[in-house]
Amino acid sequence: MADFQEIALHKALTEGQAVALWRLPNAQNQHLIIDCSESLFWNKPDLESLPAGFLVSPFESPDGKAYFLHADIHHSSENTNFQLGHRTQKAGYTLTKANDLLDQIQNYSPSKTFFSSFFKKNNTQDTEKQHYTDLVQKGIEAIEKGEFLKVVLSRRKRINLPQNFRLFTIFQNLCQAYPHAFISLTAIPNVGIWIGASPETLVSLDRKGIFRTVALAGTQPKGDLTNLREARWSQKEIEEQALVSRYIINCFKKIRLREFEELGPRTVAAANLLHLRTDFEVDTQDLNFPELANVMLELLHPTSAVCGMPKAPSLAFIQQYEGYDRELYSGFLGQVNIDHETHLFANLRCMQVFENEAVLYAGAGITQDSSPEKEWAETEQKCQTLLAILQNLERQ
Repeated sequence: MADFQEIALHKALTEGQAVALWRLPNAQNQHLIIDCSESLFWNKPDLESLPAGFLVSPFESPDGKAYFLHADIHHSSENTNFQLGHRTQKAGYTLTKANDLLDQIQNYSPSKTFFSSFFKKNNTQDTEKQHYTDLVQKGIEAIEKGEFLKVVLSRRKRINLPQNFRLFTIFQNLCQAYPHAFISLTAIPNVGIWIGASPETLVSLDRKGIFRTVALAGTQPKGDLTNLREARWSQKEIEEQALVSRYIINCFKKIRLREFEELGPRTVAAANLLHLRTDFEVDTQDLNFPELANVMLELLHPTSAVCGMPKAPSLAFIQQYEGYDRELYSGFLGQVNIDHETHLFANLRCMQVFENEAVLYAGAGITQDSSPEKEWAETEQKCQTLLAILQNLERQ
């Protein structure tokens, strides 16, 4: 069944159709959807009213707009057949396109030819270490002046892809290596191909109406530690995580929501790193608040974990000094109303794929106790989440 998904993925890309492939944390089932429309949905999303599909938002989005991929064709690895989406079952272009694609998939052999239609020219420059440490120092000085409490500063790392690189193989290897992460592969015309292994839930609403979000911050190498209770955290990391938790609670306060469960902070492992995590839960059915996920999505993004706190001045600092467009990095993405559940994640530990190379993205939360050298080292460690998978592939 995995081979069938690979064929469908590649064929959709040869046709220039937007596609998403993902696996939820702690799950086995892999989902693939293909949007068969001529132009992709780009608007402010309403999670309650959207049909089944996949939502993708950049870090900065005018008026809160996002890309939405309709599940015109949906395949789950638990099933043997593709399903046609609601709009695809009606006469029209999408039905014709979906049926044509399904017919062609039966006799299609994957190759690299599909790459050319999705790859943009890669003009990305590596972030030099001196540039990044100077940027961090500038952030620390702004904090000391009282401009904000925290800012998240990111960088890029450009790498060559191994000769035996295959999109589907990388996706499967990530699924095996990081069972507790959200693994995703998205391809959108004029946006590009992105692959990630995110540890951070942004908003989630299950079929029982339980809303969840997570405060995840503070980072240190996992090393040989096996008992997570033995992890020791510095004051800087504890305060950084507390700021993210406070940000979420402040969002609850804005909508006068007091009935929530808070669990944490606790130490969790994400790939080669440890983080501090606090979980928040709300029973939307008990509160008769079905629109909570949509309301919180608008309030939360971009969160303190990817932007800073307060949001406005930290975002302004990023826009002025970071020096590049983050695009989909530190935006959000995930399934909407698939099997009556919505799960959106911050797009972290990700890379954009080009024809023979990729660009890795990583960031670090800067507070008044930050050290520029240590923040650089943290971003290097975060890049290892995907870099290790590529290096293992190269050795095969």
